Amino acid sequence: MFILHDEQVLLIRKKRGFGMGKINGPGGKLDPGESELDCAIRETQEELHVTALNPVKRGELMFTFTDGLAMHVAVFMATQFEGTATETEEAFPLWTPIDAIPFEKMWQDDQYWLHRMLTTTADHFHGTFHFDSDTMLTHQVDWS
Repeated sequence: MFILHDEQVLLIRKKRGFGMGKINGPGGKLDPGESELDCAIRETQEELHVTALNPVKRGELMFTFTDGLAMHVAVFMATQFEGTATETEEAFPLWTPIDAIPFEKMWQDDQYWLHRMLTTTADHFHGTFHFDSDTMLTHQVDWS
């Protein structure tokens, strides 16, 4: 979930678990029977104490790793929210200017889709990425 406000995006620094230490958007695993949208809202609430209002699905990401791990990620964006971004055991909140996103501290795939997603309203995207641990080996992003 990426929340926009005053030309800034709400990012997190992961404090534990997969991607620990990296900067990313809040999110996580689906609970049984949960929709992608409900998961994105719940994870943002759990990680930052913020509730995204009227989020829109903007894209999908497929990740594979050389160790066999595979992940499908639905990407949502919201321009309205309730609450104050608060540090939790999971994440430290970072309101970041859209034009100063710290890609060097993020997963390598983010540089290929995040800025465009945040600065356009009509585009939807699908990305496929293959990693060896933290190193991206291949990438493809298609926009519609």
